[in-house]
Amino acid sequence: MSAVPGGENATLRVLVDREACVGHGRCYSLAPGVFAPDDEGFVELVDEVVPATDELRRQARLGVQTCPERALGLQEG
Repeated sequence: MSAVPGGENATLRVLVDREACVGHGRCYSLAPGVFAPDDEGFVELVDEVVPATDELRRQARLGVQTCPERALGLQEG
């Protein structure tokens, strides 16, 4: 998974590799507007497509960057 550069109005889609997620919880602790825990503490998305607000885009990038298992990615376009 990789981030693809795009403009501020580009769609930002969050990608999750559920098999790689082990439930550290960094993503939803640091980016609660984008990520949430499921009933077992693994990541689930608030919404697969991140609304075009600066704060939610910042949160999405932070959550992806801090995942120790690299289970998250972004796709812009």
